[in-house]
Amino acid sequence: MKRLIIYISPYILIPLIFSGITLLTGIVTYHVTSRDLVQNIEPLPKIFWLACASFVFSFACGYLILRRILKPISKFVTEAEKLPALSQGTDAGGAKKATEEIEHIHYVLDQVTTILSQVEARELFPEIIGQSRAMRALFAQIVKVAPTDSTVLITGDSGTGKELAATAIVDHSLRKGKPFVKVNCVAIPEGLLESELFGHEKGAFTGAIAKKKGKFELADGGTIFLDEIGDMPSATQAKILRVLQEREVERVGGAGSISVDVRIIAATNKNLTEMVKTGAFREDLFYRLNVFNIHLPALSERREDIPALVDHFLGSAEKHFSSRAMQLLLGHSWPGNVRELQNVIERAAVMADGNIEPEHLPPEFQGELGATVNHGGPDEGKPLDERLAGIEKGMIIEALSRAGGIQARAAQFLGINQRSLWHRIKKYGIDVDSLKKLQNL
Repeated sequence: MKRLIIYISPYILIPLIFSGITLLTGIVTYHVTSRDLVQNIEPLPKIFWLACASFVFSFACGYLILRRILKPISKFVTEAEKLPALSQGTDAGGAKKATEEIEHIHYVLDQVTTILSQVEARELFPEIIGQSRAMRALFAQIVKVAPTDSTVLITGDSGTGKELAATAIVDHSLRKGKPFVKVNCVAIPEGLLESELFGHEKGAFTGAIAKKKGKFELADGGTIFLDEIGDMPSATQAKILRVLQEREVERVGGAGSISVDVRIIAATNKNLTEMVKTGAFREDLFYRLNVFNIHLPALSERREDIPALVDHFLGSAEKHFSSRAMQLLLGHSWPGNVRELQNVIERAAVMADGNIEPEHLPPEFQGELGATVNHGGPDEGKPLDERLAGIEKGMIIEALSRAGGIQARAAQFLGINQRSLWHRIKKYGIDVDSLKKLQNL
C-alpha cells in the first residue's frame, strides 16, 4: 500500500504550531482555573507554573525549528566560504566579524547569487562583455522578451551596444536561424530609404532597371533591425506604421500589397518622447514601437565592466594597463561610452611599448591625473544628492581598484569601517568581483 505523504509549507506550519501552543495553553489555564475556583483553591501558583511550562515548551519548539531551518543554510555558507571565488570576497572572514550572523548569511548568499548570475550571463551572452548589476538586469529583460514576437525599442546613448542587444534578442528568440536583416536608417539617403525598405518594381524611378525586393521581404519569417529610427523621415514613418498594423508592404511603383511575417526591433539614441511632443516623430508609430522598451546603461553607469572590456579590446596583446592608468579609465566620464573606450585602448596600445601608463592615454586624461575627484563627469543640471552619490560611488570604485577588490583594505583607504563600506557597495550595486581583476595588472 502506497504511503500518503502530505507536504505543508513552513509558512503555514510554523505559525500553526505556535498558534496551537497558545490555544492549548489558554484552554488548559481555563480548565485549571475553573476547577480550582469551584474547589476554593487559589489558582495563581498553578497558573504560574503552567505559564513557565508553556514558555519552556514554546522556546524549545522555536529553537528546534530554527535549528532545523538554519543548520543546512549555515552548512552551505561555511562550505561556500571555502570556495576561492568567494573567500576573497569575504576578506578571509572579515565580513563575518563585522556583521551579525544573520546579516553575514545574507551577505554570503547575496555573493553566491551574484556569482551564479555572472556565470549565467557569460553562458547566455558570451558576445556581450559585462557582468555588472546593470548589465545583468539588461540580460534579464532580453531573456524575457526574446521568446515573444513583441516589438522591441532599444534606447541608449551612442556607443552603448544597441546592435549587440538586438542580436542577442534574435539569438534567444524562436526566430533564431531565420533571416535577420539590419538597416541603418541614417546611413541610407532619404530618397533611397523607401526603396531599400520596401523594394521597387522595374521602371518605378530612374535607375530602377530591375525589380528589387526590400529589406522587409528579405526578412520575411525572421527579424528586421531598424537602427537609428529617430532619424527616419516622416513619410517613411507612416509606411513603417502600416507594416506594423497590417503586416503588409507595398513596393515603390507596385500596385499590390505583399504580406510579410517580420518581427521589428528598433533602436535610437534620441529621446523619442520629446520628438513626439515637438512633432518630429509620429506619436502613433512611437506607441507601436514602444511595446517593450530596453534601455542600455551608459558606460559611466557600469564602471565595474571596464577592466573586462579592457582585457577584451587588448586581446592577445602582451600589454597591460598599470593600476594608475586603470584608475583614470575608471574615473573618466565616458561620453562616447564603449566605442570611446575601445578607441582609447587601441590608441594607448599603439603608443606604449610595454605596460600602458597614464602618459599613453589621450590628452584629456592628463588633466584628470591630478584633479579633484570627479568620477561622474561634470554632472551639470543634476540634483546635489545625485551628484554627491556619483562622486561617492566613484571614490569607492577607485578604492576597491587600488585594493585589488579586498574590502578591508579599501575601507582603510576610505577611512571608514568595513561594515559601512559593505552597505555602500550594496547601495550602489558595485560588483567587487569585477574589480578584483586589477590584481593581475
